[in-house]
Amino acid sequence: MTAPLGRRLAAEAVGTGVLVAVVVGSGIQAAELSRDAGVQLLANSLATVLGLGVLIAVLGPVSGAHFNPAVTLAAWFTGRRSTDGLTLRDVAAYVPAQIAGAVGGAVLADAMFGKPLVEWSTHDRSAPHLWLGEVVATAGLILLVLGLDRIGNASLAPVAVASYIGAAYWFTSSTSFANPAVTIGRAFTDTFAGIAPASVAPFVAAQSVGAALGLGAVIAVYGRPAPTGDDVVVPHGEPGLASS
Repeated sequence: MTAPLGRRLAAEAVGTGVLVAVVVGSGIQAAELSRDAGVQLLANSLATVLGLGVLIAVLGPVSGAHFNPAVTLAAWFTGRRSTDGLTLRDVAAYVPAQIAGAVGGAVLADAMFGKPLVEWSTHDRSAPHLWLGEVVATAGLILLVLGLDRIGNASLAPVAVASYIGAAYWFTSSTSFANPAVTIGRAFTDTFAGIAPASVAPFVAAQSVGAALGLGAVIAVYGRPAPTGDDVVVPHGEPGLASS
């Protein structure tokens, strides 16, 4: 049984919001506790891995735990010919919910640490090598998410997706935003995890290219038969009644 759209949107907004709160809040905490950039990134990435894994496990059965417009669009594209895949109406509702949640999460993190609720980031991230990092990070994420579904292991998403993001924090030059909604949300905080508003559009463009390349990689590796789309990131429906 598929959860009603309203509940799915609530799950996407809350999940994306808490994810951004984890990313931004742990970044603030790390910067206040240590001046070492490596220690700061380690703390930030570890908190993100743990938080993301929990969010996918808890909210996946409701909405699929996308928390990411790139994942939502990829899920719609691969499942658009199936009867139970995401519809364009779903996509048009998911994406604004994710963006609103991301902005709210950044504001919440700033509030918890006594920062200005909204302060545009001054952390410039405008460089070709960073855009390439976003292409790679997003392509890998899409390949992982859709690949898990293709091989019938979507239940591994909480561990696999969180682990990939944690690794990509370190092996990509951009520290793996890999998410347009999160990128937009992080522009609202002038803290460790922030991104200057002028850097947002190029990052989102790079993420879009990465998503397309990730879809191409899925076809190259697994062939054209599409997954149901309704199971990405993890099977969703009433808890306990999910098909997997």
